[in-house]
This record gives sequence, structure tokens and C-alpha cells, in this order.
Amino acid sequence: MTLRFLHLWDTLRSSLWFVPALMIALAAGLSFVFIALDRSDMQQLIAKTGWVWGGGPDGAREVLSTIAGSMITVAGVVFSITIVAFQLASSQFGPRLLCNFMRDTGNQVVLGTFIATFLYSLLVLRTVRGEGSDEFVPYLSVALAIVLAVVSLGVLIYFIHHVSVSIQAAHVVAVVNDELAYAIERLFPQKLGHEVPEDGLRKQADIPENFASTAHPIAAVASGYLQAIDTDKLMAVAKAHDLLLDLKCRPGHFVEQGSTFALAWPGDRVDEQVIEQISAACIYGPERTLTQDVEFAVDQLVEVAVRALSPGTNDPFTAIRCIDRLGVALCQLTERVMPSPYRYDDTDTLRVIASPVTFASVTDAAFNQIRQYGRTSVAVTIRLLERIAAVAVHTYREADRAALLRHAVMIEQDSREGIPQEQDRQDVQERFQAVVRALDQRRAHAATIP
Repeated sequence: MTLRFLHLWDTLRSSLWFVPALMIALAAGLSFVFIALDRSDMQQLIAKTGWVWGGGPDGAREVLSTIAGSMITVAGVVFSITIVAFQLASSQFGPRLLCNFMRDTGNQVVLGTFIATFLYSLLVLRTVRGEGSDEFVPYLSVALAIVLAVVSLGVLIYFIHHVSVSIQAAHVVAVVNDELAYAIERLFPQKLGHEVPEDGLRKQADIPENFASTAHPIAAVASGYLQAIDTDKLMAVAKAHDLLLDLKCRPGHFVEQGSTFALAWPGDRVDEQVIEQISAACIYGPERTLTQDVEFAVDQLVEVAVRALSPGTNDPFTAIRCIDRLGVALCQLTERVMPSPYRYDDTDTLRVIASPVTFASVTDAAFNQIRQYGRTSVAVTIRLLERIAAVAVHTYREADRAALLRHAVMIEQDSREGIPQEQDRQDVQERFQAVVRALDQRRAHAATIP
């Protein structure tokens, strides 16, 4: 239930309608509350303070009509500017980053403010009457409408500034980096304090010898990206039916309907009910999300960098910004405990074998495409090696150092073919040697720790 709620919340947070809908509901509620106050005896008491609006019914209609008309006009302009900003972001940074702009709370609040003020003024306007003894002027409600109009003016100024900032490359990269850091903090909360033995998380001996031949394949119920897996629910199903589940996919992978998503052993205990329960623990969707997919944010930064390195853009400075942010994320990841693929229940029985995220896979996602597209750029090549050397200082696991060295070697080899000038190649070679020294020093330091 918690995972479903988090997924629903992330979906709502990524929509342009949720926050404006809440603000519209609040505006409707305020209109009824203030109209009720205007109909009560409290109106005369508050009117004596001198700060409420004190015109007649015709003036109230004119004020409310002006506010409502101007707010809906400005709301249309804001929608147009927002769509233009989306188009610009999509063409410059990639369509996958549109979700970040849609998730921007500032844009949602701006849209909600103008529509809510329009609706409030419209609901109050319908109550104004100026005929005979039935005359009614909601002084408090009109005063609040004026206050909302002034606030909307300030929001409009904020929106112009916010849009100007939000489409800048530095801001986009920083926002994606913040989401990546939050995903690492949430998915890998435990920090390392010492070298981890290579076999400390591996318990393959607990897997039955006849697992592959007797396990029952569990097919995916839908085509799309696997957005999240409720591991607690899978553990409960495996324990209830005394099963061992081997997951072949992890969040972020694309699966086809009918393809094997998992294997359940022993196969003779698997029936339609068990298959439905296992399938219900998986959430599929048309796109990747950050719920359990840390590589999604990495891919977003990589996409910005690769687009910046394209011949039509030729912006190595933006690519370097992305490399710097990726280096910070990898430093954070090297100091985290990577989840074991082997999950045991409270009786110490192996129940689930997951397909975990590894530091090597994240490193591949971070460096491979940038290295391939930036092999002819001296600045990008040098910065890649400098970031690898910086990450090497934070490593605790030998496997992490091996992954970094593998990428450093590939970058150095590509530079021999992609960079024509000898002096530039020597600069790259110096950075490569710095990576090797940093890895050796970290390895020697780890050897001194008992």
C-alpha cells in the first residue's frame, strides 16, 4: 500500500492539474465562507475597521467583473508561455525532461493562482444584488477579491522570473542532480564505513541445484516500463506459499507482455492465484520514474550532456556541468551499501533473488554515452578523467575501483583516435595517470584497514 501511495503521489506531483485543482477547491470554499460572513452580523463590526471595500452594488459588480476578466486573460497568457517553455525545453534538453518541468511546483501554483482568483470572483459576483430591499453587497468578499488580485500581480512577476530561470541549462542540470541525490538517499540509505568483502553479499549456495529446471516462469501482465516492485508483498507471497522467487527484471527495464518476469520455485506450488499475487506487486507504466529507478535521473543528465555535444549544438560547457554533477552522484553512491540481491525472511530462508542496481551499471549509464559522443572533445575527455579520479578517492569496494578503471582505460584509448594533437593527448594521459594513482592509493589504504 505504501508503494502504491508513493507511486500515486509521484504521478499527481508530475501533473499540471493537481495543485491548481486544490487551489480552485480552496477558492470555492473561501467564497462560501466569506459570503456567509457578509450575511452575518459580523460584517458591520468588521466594516467599522475601515479597511474593507465600501462601494455599492454597481461598483462591486464592476470590480469583480474586472478581476475575473483580467485573471482569465492572464491565465491564458500563462498557459501559452508555459507551453512555449515546454517546447523549448523538449527541443534543447530532451523530451524526457518535460516531467521535471511539469513537476515544478512554481508553475503549478502560478496557474492555480490565476484560475482560483477568477473562480472566486465569479462565485462572489453571482451574489451581488442591488434591487430594493433585497440589496446585498458582500463587502468582505469583494475586499478579499482585491487582495487576491494584488497577490496575483505579484505571482505574475514571479512567474516571469521563474520561467526565465527554469529554462537555463545550469538550473535544469541542478534540478535533475537534486532529484538524483534524493533518489540515492532514499534507495540507498545505509552508509559504508569500511571495505566490504567481495563475498559478503553473495549466498548462491542457498539456491537449489534444480532451480532452473523446475522453476515456473511468471509472465509479465503488461507491456511497458517496470516502474516499481513491492518487495515486501513479494516476500509475503513467497513466505506464504513457501516459494523462492528469482526476479529477472528491475525497475527501469522495459518488459513485453507475456515475457518471463520472474521464476518461482518449486513450480508445482504455483497456481493462478499465486501468479496474480506476484503480478499485483509490480507497477507498469509508459515511462520510467524515480520511484525505484536511480538510473533514470542519471540518464536524464546524460541526455542533456549528449545533446550539448551534438554538432548542431556544440556546447561542451553544458556537458561539463553534467559530468560534474554525475561525479558528485557517483561519490555519494560509492559510500552507500548496495542492496543484496538475496532477500531472506525472518526465518533466514532465501525467498527472493532480486536484480539489483550495481555501482558498475550506474557508472556505465553515466559515462558510456558521454565518452562515445565526446571522444573528440579535449575538454570533455579531460573532465571525465578528472571526475573519475575524484570518485576514486571515495571508493570502498574493489569492484567499484575496477569499474572506474575500466572506464578510464576506455576514455584514454578513445582519446588516441579522436584527438589529433599530440599535446592534447599528453594532457589526457596525465589525467589518466592521476586516475591510476588515485585508485592505487585508495586500494593501498583499504589494505591497511583490518
